[in-house]
Amino acid sequence: MKILHLDKNHPLLIAQLSKAGFENDENYVWDKEAIEKIIHNYNGIVMRSRFPIDKEFIDTATQLKFIARVGAGLESIDTVYASEKGIKVFSSPEGNRNAVGEHTLGLLLSLFNKINKADLEIRSGKWNRESNRGLELEGKTVGIIGYGNMGKAFAKKLRGFDCNVLCYDILENVGNEDARQVSLETLKEEADIVSLHTPWTPLTNKMVNEDFILSFKKSFWLLNTARGKSVATKDLIKALKRKLILGAGLDVLEFEKSSFEGFNKSETPKDLQDLFQMSNVVMTPHVAGWTVESKEKLAQSIVDKIVANFK
Repeated sequence: MKILHLDKNHPLLIAQLSKAGFENDENYVWDKEAIEKIIHNYNGIVMRSRFPIDKEFIDTATQLKFIARVGAGLESIDTVYASEKGIKVFSSPEGNRNAVGEHTLGLLLSLFNKINKADLEIRSGKWNRESNRGLELEGKTVGIIGYGNMGKAFAKKLRGFDCNVLCYDILENVGNEDARQVSLETLKEEADIVSLHTPWTPLTNKMVNEDFILSFKKSFWLLNTARGKSVATKDLIKALKRKLILGAGLDVLEFEKSSFEGFNKSETPKDLQDLFQMSNVVMTPHVAGWTVESKEKLAQSIVDKIVANFK
């Protein structure tokens, strides 16, 4: 079988696939239209998020047996049409779930203890103790929305903090010893902290908007290590100013490129510029699942799935 690699990944991926008898070609430069002209020569694709794999692309890939995404989300792939064509689609959420869990906890602790703010102040010669008095996680209620690989990994990290952990998911019976599954209404009544771990779908698009925020019984802290388009930035800004949201830890932003490889700051809306000025907001560049260890684990997971299905 011939595999085309569209994004660079851990070298073990190609090394192990080659050892297993697969032929591997790499093309990290050509655009979607150029790849479409050669994709009929390949039986498999390994990718991250360089460009969308849509119906048009799939129709040109006449010999394709599988699409493997090194990562968790599959929103850039028309999975329904691929299935109709008999093409298997793999992702590897188990590869970076631990990294996401740790990063989410890091965002929360940084917010509660004002670590980023205090660090910047000290560097500028300011020694402000009272204004940097922190909060403790003990006794707080954490509400996790989306209780799959990532949500469960975050809940596991909360063990030992003596906090109450709730989870909400569209699937039933996914709660475990780390989080009690509740209705969304119950979560909105009890949560002090809300952490998003949902895929991007039409259902979750701008899910966190003004109506959603106003439906909570009390002000809360927001964490988003899922997808940027799940939060309406304009409404988040408004809620932060009104203290309906007390602070936000954001690894993803609404205005990211579809490849997740940044955005043009000179073209970002005023709302995002406002967000940059808020000291109760901590942001990272879509790196929650982007650790040295997860790079290897993501690649290994994809290798294992390809070999298990096609050897």
